Amino acid sequence: MKLDALFQHPDALPTAPKLVQELIESFNSDNVSTDEIVRKLAIDQVLSAKLLRLANSAYFHVSRSIGTVEDAVSMLGFITVRTLVISNGLVNGFKAMPGFDLKKFWRYGLHTAVVAKWLAKKSRQNGDQAFTVGLMHGIGQLVMHTAMPEQMLQLDKIAPPLDPRRLDIESTSFGYNFAAVSAELARRWKFPMSFSSVISAFPDPLEHAPVDPMACLIHIAAWRARAESNGLDADEIAATFPAEVAAQIGVTQELVCEEMPPLSELVEGLDQLIS
Repeated sequence: MKLDALFQHPDALPTAPKLVQELIESFNSDNVSTDEIVRKLAIDQVLSAKLLRLANSAYFHVSRSIGTVEDAVSMLGFITVRTLVISNGLVNGFKAMPGFDLKKFWRYGLHTAVVAKWLAKKSRQNGDQAFTVGLMHGIGQLVMHTAMPEQMLQLDKIAPPLDPRRLDIESTSFGYNFAAVSAELARRWKFPMSFSSVISAFPDPLEHAPVDPMACLIHIAAWRARAESNGLDADEIAATFPAEVAAQIGVTQELVCEEMPPLSELVEGLDQLIS
C-alpha cells in the first residue's frame, strides 16, 4: 500500500478531539487566548480530571496541591499544560489492535519523550517540543497496523515493532517506514512543520543537511527507550550508543549511560498517561 493510499483507509487517520486540535494549532499562532483554552479545558470534566492527576504527580514535584485547571496553568505554565493535553489526546487516539501490544508501544513512546526532554535541557533545546515529538515519533506504526494489519503482523514476526531493524525492513517492504508515516500524520494534524521534519530525519539525522539538532536528540532518546524495552544490559547499552549522532549535539556516552537517572525515575508519575 502506497503512503497516500494508507491515509485513505477509513480508520487510519484518528481524529484529534476539537480542543486538542485547537491546542495543536496554537503552536502556529501568536495570538493564543490562554483564558479561552483554560475555560474549555475546565468544562471538559474527563480531560481536566486527567490533567489535574498528571499535574499533581511525582513528575512535577509541585509544592502544593493543584486543584483547578487555572492552578495547573499558573503553576506549570501554559506550554506544559498544552503538552500534557496533546499527549493525552495522542495516546487516546488509537484503539486496541489484535496482535499489537499497545501498552508496550506507548511505554516506549513515553520513555522516548522523557529522555528527549531530559537531554533537551542538557543541550539547551526546547524541552516541550522534544517531549511531544518523542511521544509521537513512532505513531506511524499504529497508522500502518490499522490500515494494513495482516502485512504488518507478518512483518512483526520478522522484526517486532521495537526491533532496531524495523525501519529498514519497512522501507524495503513498502518503500516508506513508520517515521515517514508519523511525519505525514504530524502534517495532517497541523503540527508545526519543524515537528514533521524532525520526525522524518530522526532515523538517520546525519544524512540530512543541515543536521537538525532536535532530530539527533530524538534519535538518541529513541535508541535509549528501545534499549530499555528490549532489556539490554549496561554493557549492551554502552556498546550500541550512537556516538556519531551524539557528538553532533555535544552529548556524551557518560551523560546518557551514567549521569541520566534511570528511566523508571524519569517517567515517574507520567505512566498514568498510558494507563
